[in-house]
Amino acid sequence: MPEEIMEGVNPTRMELLEIKKKLLLARKGHKLLEEKRDALVERFFSIIDTRNELRNEINTTFVYAMKSLVQAQMIQGEESVKQYTLLHQDIGRVGFTTDNIMGVSIPRVNTKQIQPVTQPLYSFIHTCASLDDAQMKFSGLTLKLLDLAEKEGSIKSLAVEIEKTKRRVNVLENTLIPKLQATIKYIEMQLDEREREDFFRRKRIKALMEKQKKT
Repeated sequence: MPEEIMEGVNPTRMELLEIKKKLLLARKGHKLLEEKRDALVERFFSIIDTRNELRNEINTTFVYAMKSLVQAQMIQGEESVKQYTLLHQDIGRVGFTTDNIMGVSIPRVNTKQIQPVTQPLYSFIHTCASLDDAQMKFSGLTLKLLDLAEKEGSIKSLAVEIEKTKRRVNVLENTLIPKLQATIKYIEMQLDEREREDFFRRKRIKALMEKQKKT
């Protein structure tokens, strides 16, 4: 299968210089995109590791909280526990911003105004220790769940950008750079052919002139 070259190319030395410049830029762009892709992948897996640790921690806390809640229901009754769980207070507002990682917008969750409940909203006199424990464990999950949401958003954003960068690297590596190289080869062959033709033409002209002189 013949190598594909750039369309509309004139086999001239000026064109050859321009194509070589484009090839140099394409190779530099390819290198930079590879570095960007590798850096994004490294950051991607780093966040995944942090996300997994956080998720395991949340799952463990949630299991303990549920066990305490079930124990409280067994001691006080489901209806009684339900009434206490309806008590709530405003813990603040969540803010959303973005950060920039190598040109990628990463979501950030601002929890500075969040103040999780540190003490139950009911009297300890009429509740059991299991309900208090469940309430505190669930309350402690608030900031961790927001942090987890931020990590999930970052992973999604990075995954999209990594895929885009991979496609650009592949286009340069498998299409543009080979096409530029084939075009350079084509122009050089055409120029070499012209030089050979010019050489033989001059040689014939010289031979004819020498022959004329002799006659």
